[in-house]
Amino acid sequence: MGDADPQTLPSPAAALVRLARMKARLSQGELAERAGVPRSMISAYERDRRQPTLATLLRVLRAAGLELRMHLEPYVWADDASRDDGRGSSAAQRAQWEGRHAAAGDGSG
Repeated sequence: MGDADPQTLPSPAAALVRLARMKARLSQGELAERAGVPRSMISAYERDRRQPTLATLLRVLRAAGLELRMHLEPYVWADDASRDDGRGSSAAQRAQWEGRHAAAGDGSG
């Protein structure tokens, strides 16, 4: 998916609604009825025509028998550097990444 154009990718909400519905093996109408929203809204969410509020997204996912779990963790610049060998990172970010790896003694920096 590295070559995918971000302009053509569905929003996270659209992808989540569609994936949840497919995993639950529900039609748009069935999911809408369970979630208490019109079928046209499920269709609009899946096609990225509308964005659900977080509360509505969670309700739709619960109606499909799923829940959304998220957690926050510190951003690691090395994640970017390891994906592209540091290209596109600022010099400070590359130095930070190299410093972490040199301190860890893993030889990858």
